[in-house]
Amino acid sequence: MPDTPGEAQARQPLWFLVLYALAWAGGSIAYVPFLTILLPVRISALVPGEQAIMWLSAIAFCGAISASLGHILFGWLSDVTGMRRPWAALGLAFSCLLLLVVPWAHSLRDIVVIVVLWQLGLNMMLAPLAAWGADCVPDGQKGLLGGLLAFAPGLGALTGALVTIPGLASADGRLALVALLVGAAVLPALLLGSRAVVRAAPSKAPPATDQQHTRKSAALRMWAARLLVQVAEAALFSFLYLWLRSIDPSVQDHLAARVFSMVLVLSAPAALLAGRWADQREHPFLPLVVCTLIAPIGLVGMALAQSVAIGIASYAVFGFSTSIFLALHSAQTLRTLPDSNRRGRDLGLFNLTNTMPSLVMPWFTLALVPWFGFSGLFLLFAALAVLAALLLRGLSSGTVREI
Repeated sequence: MPDTPGEAQARQPLWFLVLYALAWAGGSIAYVPFLTILLPVRISALVPGEQAIMWLSAIAFCGAISASLGHILFGWLSDVTGMRRPWAALGLAFSCLLLLVVPWAHSLRDIVVIVVLWQLGLNMMLAPLAAWGADCVPDGQKGLLGGLLAFAPGLGALTGALVTIPGLASADGRLALVALLVGAAVLPALLLGSRAVVRAAPSKAPPATDQQHTRKSAALRMWAARLLVQVAEAALFSFLYLWLRSIDPSVQDHLAARVFSMVLVLSAPAALLAGRWADQREHPFLPLVVCTLIAPIGLVGMALAQSVAIGIASYAVFGFSTSIFLALHSAQTLRTLPDSNRRGRDLGLFNLTNTMPSLVMPWFTLALVPWFGFSGLFLLFAALAVLAALLLRGLSSGTVREI
């Protein structure tokens, strides 16, 4: 497959879309088990309880900064060099190598350096991979692509459960196993992608000024809407367990884990169906609007919940709708990028909607909850979700066209 940014493709075969989605899931397979299980275990072995939490927070902050800058940098480099797959392959090798280096880190400083470099390597892989999808998947298949991408978080969680099976691998062996699984997920698309169907490249003439303006406006709406939803999603990811314990102190941590898993499992096939429907009916943004209107219902239910059962049911409504939204949004964003020659850079800017909430929400939540409680926080998030729906409602199926 040509790596030239902006080169249009005919409808892609299903096998390529599946392999591409699997490659994208390679990112989740890499960071979910490493950041949520394997890294915290190593930090806990180096420092006691409260210090471990502080160090993990500092590492997460530095890693998010590195990921943000890396995604923009390597997306831009894949633009200016006109290559996607070579950069993704280099990032794959670099990030997997750094996972294997972790056992040689015997101080917190060493771990911080490795995590920062690992985030750069991971985004060296993910940034050009995202832009490659924008290059070669036509608008008429982006809903299906978004549905397939919805399986990525579940595969990441499944990997975490797999590598931690007692007796399967040692602590160091788990890191090697993760690296092996990441390679197995990403390499098929990189190696076989050149066999995908290609049609002639379009004219390099720049789009009309009014078309550029329309696409920039659509991109800004999509960026802002995702940021508003991600603010709520990031907070709930971090504080779901603490909120459930505020309702019932006897709640165990495994309950929160099961709720997360249930939402991921159920939302993936639903996103696939919604994305396919959006392609067939040519309403790419309608499922996004519906999801941002359903999410506030769950958040209001959470704000009013007086029992764990009602709280879990309300969170399931919120988590189900936002999981579908985030997957479909990732794919439909590709149709709004204003410059076909700078897709990598622009997607790096979009990636800030994923990293920024993780940087600010823990402190934001800790500042608000003591004054207004979790209920006040959830009502604020509900208002933000409604605002996201209003932003997306202004987009129609004919707003943007593939360049």
